[in-house]
Amino acid sequence: MEKLKERWGITSNFQLVIIFIVFAITGSLSAYLSKPFTNYIGLTEENLGGFFLPIRLLAIFPIYQVLLVLLGFLFGQFTFFWWFEKKMLRGMKLGFIADWFEGKRD
Repeated sequence: MEKLKERWGITSNFQLVIIFIVFAITGSLSAYLSKPFTNYIGLTEENLGGFFLPIRLLAIFPIYQVLLVLLGFLFGQFTFFWWFEKKMLRGMKLGFIADWFEGKRD
């Protein structure tokens, strides 16, 4: 745990527990919300057949990103999760999204 705290720049075990709780809630909630979201936009298993699951998995991604920062804010860890979000997006070569939100628009 000490290596993880050092890597993430965290000083207390309490903060680490809060971060783990946010990750757990975000993952579960984004998976749960993906079904009503895909239904709302008209993507159902009946009209997509075998493509439904990959589409639903793709729908989880933006839901997860938004929920991660939102729940991080609600749990008082916005700074950590905004940093984590930017790092994750840059790792996936989507750093332009984080740059756009920070006002670094071309």
